[in-house]
Amino acid sequence: MTYKVFVDGQEGTTGLQINEYLGKRADITLLKIDADKRKDLAERKRLINESDVTFLCLPDDAAKESVSLVDNPNTCIIDASTAHRINPDWTFGLPELAPDQRAKIRASKRIANPGCHASAFILALKPLVAAGLLPVDTQIAAHSITGYSGGGKKMIADYEAASANPTELKAPRPYALGLAHKHLPEMCAYTGLTVEPIFQPIVGPFYKGLTVTAFLQPQQFTRPATPAEVQKIIADYYAGEAFINVLPVDLESTTEGGFYNVEANNDSNRVDIAVFGNAQRMLLMARLDNLGKGASGAAVQAMNVHLGVEESLGLV
Repeated sequence: MTYKVFVDGQEGTTGLQINEYLGKRADITLLKIDADKRKDLAERKRLINESDVTFLCLPDDAAKESVSLVDNPNTCIIDASTAHRINPDWTFGLPELAPDQRAKIRASKRIANPGCHASAFILALKPLVAAGLLPVDTQIAAHSITGYSGGGKKMIADYEAASANPTELKAPRPYALGLAHKHLPEMCAYTGLTVEPIFQPIVGPFYKGLTVTAFLQPQQFTRPATPAEVQKIIADYYAGEAFINVLPVDLESTTEGGFYNVEANNDSNRVDIAVFGNAQRMLLMARLDNLGKGASGAAVQAMNVHLGVEESLGLV
């Protein structure tokens, strides 16, 4: 069977990557909009309603506008913006979230694609909350380091322009220092935490790759647990998941001479989750490609689940 797919916002970073994934597939017919009609409401409406699946790779307000154009019960919308991520009428597009999440995605016509930082944070912490090891009212402190492609076209252009200057934009840059990052609501909603984390992201001078690090104090736990026991809870939760790899508690095998490679999962849909530390303090780290599992790869995976095709089709 062949499915018709439209990418609304196909010129953005996520839209281009989705087109690249799907352009190689025999089961997908990509509906294209002419460059001079990208802002033509009637043409966008026609293509959205002609599609089996439409991906929205747009700012929030434009994404809401596109949703309002749907006039049939069959088109599935997968929205990569933040507009609908905690909307109860939408399904969160993270198949690994819970045992029944795939069934929800399969049945839904409105799927909200997770944010990149949020995906790593949720996947790392959800098993510990679900197991009752972390109380729901725990306030987690976490940071994330990400490649500059997550900032969109302008940031990419700024970094590429700076590449000619050996002193410009070469250091990591912490941001969102008001501690009100847009991913906080979904971080709480889908981990089960009732207190927003203290979350601080950092953009690095590399194109892509992302690692969220959460800081855990064993006295926060409801029962004693070693790093190995924490790792086992997470490994058991994701047993059988093709795209999630829970690393052993072993510095030699999980680091490169003691250094953790943020870019190790680039060009893939994989997530690595690692536990480091000791009985007094621990680090919980999740890494992914911010353009892959953090954006376009996750969107394609959710589409595959929704359509009932092989979940890994077109992904690595």
